[in-house]
Amino acid sequence: MLGAVPLLIIPFILYNLGLTGLSGETGPDPWAYEIFSMRMMSGGVWSMTLGDALVVVALLLLFVEIVKSTRTSNASIVDHLLSTFVFVAYLVEFLLVRGAAHSVFFTLMVIAAIDVLAGFSVSLRSAARDVNLGN
Repeated sequence: MLGAVPLLIIPFILYNLGLTGLSGETGPDPWAYEIFSMRMMSGGVWSMTLGDALVVVALLLLFVEIVKSTRTSNASIVDHLLSTFVFVAYLVEFLLVRGAAHSVFFTLMVIAAIDVLAGFSVSLRSAARDVNLGN
């Protein structure tokens, strides 16, 4: 049953922990905190912020969620339902919480929406293949 838990709740929780200051960075924008930077061979400097890292983690979890949506079982129905609830939580927080009015949170919300849409699309596609139509 633990496999039915949507993984995109992890970035949601991490973002909210960052809003409360539990991420360790208490500046005005904890998501702009630079984790590291690296000088490239071209002479440019590439830097990764905490917000960028959170989006990368969410994208990796989105991949796992899409792979999970290919299974056909009762757990996948529960997973899709819970993923929809997670997206609704993102949307409500984005609209009602001042700290969620941030491009990082908006990107996480779009990733959650893609998870919902892709999950239902993949499930419908695989269910259509499972249906055996007689002549």
